[in-house]
Amino acid sequence: MTNAQLAAVDISLVIPAKDEVKTIAPLVAEIVTALRQRPEFSYEIVFVDDGSTDGTWEAIEAVAATDDRVRALRFRSNFGKAAALAAGFGEARGEIIITMDADMQDDPNELPRMLATLESGYDLVTGYKRDRKDPLGKRLPSKLFNRATGVVTGLKLNDHNSGLRVARKEIYDVVPLYGELHRYVPALAHANGFRVTEIPVNHRPRLHGVSKYGLERYARGALDLLTVVSITRYGRRPSHLLGGLGLIFGVIGSIILTYLLAVWLFTSHGIGTRPLLQLGILLEMLAVQLIGMGLLAELIFHRTDRNFDTSIPIRGRTGRSPAPAAGPTDTALPQSPTAPLGATAMPAAIAMPATAMPATASAETAILNPAAPADPALARPRAT
Repeated sequence: MTNAQLAAVDISLVIPAKDEVKTIAPLVAEIVTALRQRPEFSYEIVFVDDGSTDGTWEAIEAVAATDDRVRALRFRSNFGKAAALAAGFGEARGEIIITMDADMQDDPNELPRMLATLESGYDLVTGYKRDRKDPLGKRLPSKLFNRATGVVTGLKLNDHNSGLRVARKEIYDVVPLYGELHRYVPALAHANGFRVTEIPVNHRPRLHGVSKYGLERYARGALDLLTVVSITRYGRRPSHLLGGLGLIFGVIGSIILTYLLAVWLFTSHGIGTRPLLQLGILLEMLAVQLIGMGLLAELIFHRTDRNFDTSIPIRGRTGRSPAPAAGPTDTALPQSPTAPLGATAMPAAIAMPATAMPATASAETAILNPAAPADPALARPRAT
């Protein structure tokens, strides 16, 4: 049975798993127990096996055989958490998406409270691990990371990287997920106008398995933070980023070259062997390249952004929608009494006899309906 043939549910829990064979069955049992507090919600549990080698897939199959609410995907190898979440979101059928880790450090008993917070008017609720059960080597870099992310993105959260989140599905229809961007879902959602908040949640120590992350994730996270800044601040105006940097370098280079020109004109000192001359020329060349790249990015954006979905920023509507205006050549045709509902009859004055079309009609048709242009850019369809 395909995903489209399955009945819709209210909540989809998307859980990436990598070598967590001992936690699958207990985690499902805790989720079922926790969501009994909200019996009005139907739900499903979607596991994504991200290349496990310890029998995690077999454990998921065993649970799915006894509970129809459990489904799963299996990757051929380890593709990372962002890819696993993206695949899970593609399978999810619920209007509310819950994400959590499979290591059982996230407490499912917090889900009813997070759902209540979401219902109070938010679009994304993330869990803040106030009493975090991790070693100092993970807590201290995490605090620095969260502080830097809050300053750069403008969203002040205690834990940007929390895996326990409850969100409306439309957030994941807008927020891109690749690389390590799953860490920045709250910041990206906030940048798109969604209402984001966090609440303190219980965090438990790891009892099974080992952590799949090391300190290198912070280096990757720092690079992805630059990606987030580019997407959120300059995604629709790239020349402001590249051109702005180019102008800065150009001004510095101009000051240097102006100073050297004054030295050459009004003193007897030579400037040909000065490193400062090379620096000034280098900055001017860099400025020209950055400004040119910014303009090129604007041209690319202009040709590709015509399919932008204008409904993404819209949160709600009020008032009566205007009726589509009739064109200058639109005329009301009388309805035939014998025609089916909605069909129109052609007036006798313009009715055509059922005879062969004259030879000149094909030429007129070619003029009225010219062939599609060969250039694909000119034949780009309009957004729907």
